[in-house]
Amino acid sequence: MKIFGIAGYSGMGKTTLLERLIPLLRERGLSVSLVKHSHKAIEIDRPGKDSYRLREAGCQEVLLLGDGRWALMHELRGADEPPLPYLLSRLQHCDLVLVEGFKQGDFPKLEVWRPAEGRETLWPNWPGIVGIASDAPKPAQVATELPWLDLHDAAALADFVLARAQPHAA
Repeated sequence: MKIFGIAGYSGMGKTTLLERLIPLLRERGLSVSLVKHSHKAIEIDRPGKDSYRLREAGCQEVLLLGDGRWALMHELRGADEPPLPYLLSRLQHCDLVLVEGFKQGDFPKLEVWRPAEGRETLWPNWPGIVGIASDAPKPAQVATELPWLDLHDAAALADFVLARAQPHAA
């Protein structure tokens, strides 16, 4: 399995890019998985449901199996967040894992950057950024030799991701 990250501030269009990239990668015959790190509290269960009630009662893990999908919820209960390699080990084998977040992770990342959002680039402060995808030409104040890619050219971005994805030993 290979790994590649999509990085950027909130509102830059990471999810929109991923929505366009994943079908293109699948059309190329690849199985694709995603690990997304959020700094917000996430809730995929609903109060009142049996699984929610049993998780709240103290289960460390609750696995839900329904028609068409299953999900495993693991409660940290104050423990540290697990590192990315541990989370990757929990995934079924696939050809490519796309990672959103884990900014300190040492793996290749494409930064999604829109100058109209008024933020500086993450590069050079985040490790692993190997290119920048933007909806504007590279401004003079961004002094980088990194590839500058058209955010709207999903096919070229898919090529870029596949060429730079890093093998991850499962």
